[in-house]
Amino acid sequence: MKPIYFSLLATLFSISTFAAKPPATKPAAAKPKAAKAKETKPTAADLEQYYKDVVTYPGATKVPVLAREAILIDYNSNRVLLEKHADDRMVPSSMTKMMTSYLIIDKLRKGELTINSTFPVSEKAWRIQGSKTFVPLGQSVAVSDLLRGIIVQSGNDACIVAAEGISGGETQFAAEMNQKSLALGMKGTHFENASGWPQEGHYSTARDLATLSAAVVRDHPDYYAWYKEKDFTYNGIKQGNRNPLLYNNMNCDGIKTGHTDDGGYGVAASCVDNGQRYILVLNGLPSMQARADEARKIINWAKENFVRKVVVKQGQTVFKAAPLKSGVKEVVPAVAAKDVDVLVLRSEQNKIQTQVFLTQDLQAPLNKGDRIGKVVVSTPSGKHEGVLVSGEGCEKIGFFKRALRYIGIDA
Repeated sequence: MKPIYFSLLATLFSISTFAAKPPATKPAAAKPKAAKAKETKPTAADLEQYYKDVVTYPGATKVPVLAREAILIDYNSNRVLLEKHADDRMVPSSMTKMMTSYLIIDKLRKGELTINSTFPVSEKAWRIQGSKTFVPLGQSVAVSDLLRGIIVQSGNDACIVAAEGISGGETQFAAEMNQKSLALGMKGTHFENASGWPQEGHYSTARDLATLSAAVVRDHPDYYAWYKEKDFTYNGIKQGNRNPLLYNNMNCDGIKTGHTDDGGYGVAASCVDNGQRYILVLNGLPSMQARADEARKIINWAKENFVRKVVVKQGQTVFKAAPLKSGVKEVVPAVAAKDVDVLVLRSEQNKIQTQVFLTQDLQAPLNKGDRIGKVVVSTPSGKHEGVLVSGEGCEKIGFFKRALRYIGIDA
């Protein structure tokens, strides 16, 4: 495997260091403004710290992480491949908007809204600063435009219009956001608004945002493609998606960036490599360029260290003759209901083993597709299970034929 340290160190020396990790107190309200990254050369102590606080998957190469908070997970198994201060309270900035869009799409899927529903633009929404969709005061905006304004343009104004239109106010909408956060298992998160605008009591963690990112991909596949749209034009103004990973050949298809003075520059990203999806969350970086460089570095680190192996393919006959009692057939084939794939270190891809476990005393009648066992794939990191189903149907044998079979006559 080609070492990555020299290219990583070059990246480190090309960007600045950032302020120390903030205390775990609730952020005070403040108007976001551009943060200047000083082009200072990292000291030896800086470099040591960038390695020291990073926990990587056992056996993987070490990698320095400049982000103040970070986590990389395997989407399929939810295994953590890399983390740094992943449970520390942090300012989520515009990555908050992932929950706002999640709730909107949830309501669309449940039929509580339609894509053509419209909401009026209040003065509060029109006056909000920061990134904007530039919705016109006093007019009504379709949910489809609001969603793209939130997802692609990161419009604070679009978030407020949606929150007020759906829940009657941003405070009420934030309460729904918090309910959904708890339902998804985001125990370190509390939202106060729909946009991520700095406000006391508005916080999350890198791990929670990774959980939310995975939910966006998993729960809303029919809308997820919107997250990779590179630009959106509304009210005559064309704006580009701020996700830097959409503009290169990293095979990333979402999902959201963020920036405030307290939070620094952050990103929640989802990238696919040979069918393997990674979820990455970074925060606390000093500049847009640092955010882009750091995200690319960590995704490349994952690709160099890990490989996805499809051990069993959907429909594959895993066991040819599963014993069957009381059936016109004495055996049926056991086939895989779905692909069984695992993510392993490249150095361990030849250490994969499989075991088949069939249902005891399997009885007819049996339909094609009925569950009859499982296949267990073992790797150095753990075990993964796949369902086995009957590849054929089988009727129950009649009494006369069963009696003949019992005495050894094949009727």
